[in-house]
Amino acid sequence: MTSLSDLRLARIAAIGALIAALGLAGCGRKGGLDPPPGATAADTSPSRPDLEPAIGPDGKVMPSPQGPQRRTLIDWLLN
Repeated sequence: MTSLSDLRLARIAAIGALIAALGLAGCGRKGGLDPPPGATAADTSPSRPDLEPAIGPDGKVMPSPQGPQRRTLIDWLLN
C-alpha cells in the first residue's frame, strides 16, 4: 500500500511541476520583436514621436496602427 501512495504522490508532484513549467514558459521580456539577422538600422526604424508623422495619399496625417489590447491571466505578474 505504501508504494501506491508514493506513486500517487510522485504523479501529483510531476503534474504540478509540469503545470508550473508550462505556466512560466510564456514569460519573457516585454517589448518589440528583435530585428532579423542582417537587418540594418534603416530597415528597422522604430516608431519614435520625434520623427515626422506618416502622410497618406490624401495629404492627411495617418494615425499609427494600434492593435487590440489582449489581457491574460498573468498580466499582473508582467506589469
